[in-house]
Amino acid sequence: MGTSLSQVGFALPLPTIDRLIAGFGNIAPLLVTAIPFGVYDFIEAMDNVESAAAAGDEYSVREVLFVDRLNSLIGTLLGNPFPNAVYIGHPGWKSVGGRAGYSLATGALVLIVTWLGIVPFLLNVIPLVAILPILLYIGALIGAQAFQATPRHHAPAIVLALVPHFAAWGQTLVDGALNAAGTSVETVGLGALANAGVLYDGLAALGGGAILSGLIIGAIGTFLLDRKPKLAAAYAGAGAVLAFFGFIHGPQVGINVSPGIALGYLLMAILCFAFAYLPYAQTVSDNSPEAVPAEAATTGPG
Repeated sequence: MGTSLSQVGFALPLPTIDRLIAGFGNIAPLLVTAIPFGVYDFIEAMDNVESAAAAGDEYSVREVLFVDRLNSLIGTLLGNPFPNAVYIGHPGWKSVGGRAGYSLATGALVLIVTWLGIVPFLLNVIPLVAILPILLYIGALIGAQAFQATPRHHAPAIVLALVPHFAAWGQTLVDGALNAAGTSVETVGLGALANAGVLYDGLAALGGGAILSGLIIGAIGTFLLDRKPKLAAAYAGAGAVLAFFGFIHGPQVGINVSPGIALGYLLMAILCFAFAYLPYAQTVSDNSPEAVPAEAATTGPG
């Protein structure tokens, strides 16, 4: 407590251009994490704008991303290592009465606590677990919105899109438990974990780059449900490229990072493309495409 109180004091952020320029000399090793994180931040911003649109509030994606990136650059010049992001949970804040004033008040509060250096003090006074209920509330609303704001027949695709995130979460839990026990996956061994029912290598492969892989898998499922196999094949092909370079299903960005998974996506792309030439008749009812055998569709009563 005493240490946190010693940091209280007024301090304005000042430009750190010299440190910024010097940092470019050490940027190469950081690109492995910086590039995927930048892609993640970009996609999450678009997702959150789409979530706001589903809740009835339309915003220009271009303007939102421009302001978001501009603020991140300004923050970087002032020594901030964290990029700005469009905060998640618009439907939740709206449901409890939050409007533009709420966002302005939040921004003002952030400026005050950072300029006064009282963030360490607040972290000592307020237990971290006290923040979790609001996160659970927002997560529940967003999860419900994913099913409510999309056609009902897309529900299986939404579930598919969540699978990589569950795998990444499971891997985090395993890593945390092993670290708490003073050991690691390397020490315990993948074989011992597998014998205990923990398929760690599978969790790591499926959960790697979950933000991107969830989008790819969800898109494949969506287009197959919509009877658009060529578009599903296109996304499967994109998945093969991303897996090959390690953006998804891999521990790092590189070349030929996950060849087996990339091959699997490529075979899926070929299979989906072949589906486009299978004979079927399509009927649409209540936003739910249904396919019936071609011979049944051409056979009338009697």
